[in-house]
Amino acid sequence: MNLLHISDMHFGCRHWQGNNDKLLEKLNAYPADIVLNTGDNTTDSLKTEFIAAGQFLKSLDCDHVISIVGNHDKRNMQAQDFFREYIDDLDVIHPQDPNRCTKNKIYLDQFTTGIKENLTDINFIKKVVIDDESLLIVCLDTCEIYQDNGFIDQEILNSVSHEIEQQSYDKIILLNHHSILETDSDPLYNSGRIIEFIRKHKIKDVFCGHTHKLELIQANDLYYKHSFTQYKNGSLSSINSPNDSNMFLFYEDFGTADMKIHIIRIFDDGSDLRFEEEILTNLNS
Repeated sequence: MNLLHISDMHFGCRHWQGNNDKLLEKLNAYPADIVLNTGDNTTDSLKTEFIAAGQFLKSLDCDHVISIVGNHDKRNMQAQDFFREYIDDLDVIHPQDPNRCTKNKIYLDQFTTGIKENLTDINFIKKVVIDDESLLIVCLDTCEIYQDNGFIDQEILNSVSHEIEQQSYDKIILLNHHSILETDSDPLYNSGRIIEFIRKHKIKDVFCGHTHKLELIQANDLYYKHSFTQYKNGSLSSINSPNDSNMFLFYEDFGTADMKIHIIRIFDDGSDLRFEEEILTNLNS
């Protein structure tokens, strides 16, 4: 199973001026079974930005493109409608007991705002079968509307857990925008809740973005004897990131002893793009 990981495209005023067609050509050169897109599709959650991001994602040569929201995708009270119209029309998981939710503005008054969906959290699961192996992809919304900091609601986690328990699968992975193990000036405040969630469901692999920095970290809990790896990607195409942070990752033979991680850095040289590839092997040694 091969996974292509992209993040932080930032369509809008923070999107780069590089050649998107050439970038797509490079992305499509990797034989991905699944594309994981870990958020910040837009800059300010504008309709035009969601349309542009959706068109880009639909140009990826892959049958399974899984996209989540980032903090920049929740700067508009219509963002949840735009995401489902232009990125992916998902079956969002609703909290079993909305009165127990504590995340700020998790519900909006749809009659006042004119929105279609008044639940602003976009949490969902998808099951993909590749070569007779089923992969359950759990997608958590760590973002609050109008905020850059991360927050995860415990009632949402309870509801997602209930949905996971109804599923059968061979492997399970987690996608969330904010980092659990490393942070910046806009952190995920209650990451401990997600770590407990990871341990509960025996999740071994977590994918995220947000900080525009590459980090591949393994966490080992000596007491509970559980470990997981966090794969944090840089930005795919942000104009105000350092030159070496625009990148994407390709996980070849994911989850096997032969897995290779391809780190493809992208440099905009003005009239053209330049790619530099680094391959990590012997990951379990």
